[in-house]
Amino acid sequence: MAEKITMRKVMTDDHMVTLEISVSNVVSVFCNEVYVGQSELANTVARLEQFKTQIYGGICDLRFGEFGPEYAAGGFHARLQFIERGKICITIHMQTNFFDFGKKHVANEAHMHLMTEPALLDDFIRALDAISNGHCDEATLEVRTPWQ
Repeated sequence: MAEKITMRKVMTDDHMVTLEISVSNVVSVFCNEVYVGQSELANTVARLEQFKTQIYGGICDLRFGEFGPEYAAGGFHARLQFIERGKICITIHMQTNFFDFGKKHVANEAHMHLMTEPALLDDFIRALDAISNGHCDEATLEVRTPWQ
């Protein structure tokens, strides 16, 4: 199984993008859909461009959609942190949309911990910028699990 974070544009309009986000490591895969404002996607690219220069302990939080039953779709939160030169730790929390399950209203959730490196982050930033500008539909960040 390939270890990666993939963001695929499902639908777009003048104000909003629906992204399908899939995160996989050597043992599991979790996928959800989130709504992202067009301007938020462009701002995310700018924040990632700034983050990639902060190699001494820089932190960047990516947050798409929202968590909780009062929102229409799922939530995605990724914290990227340089831990030493050439290594970026990524902690991810994802939640699907809520649904009725018996007498409860629930959502599926996942927490994952991954690592990547600056060169792979550069490729991801370029692809995410291309999604933001309407030039492509998918951005992938290749990762490796921290226990390898």
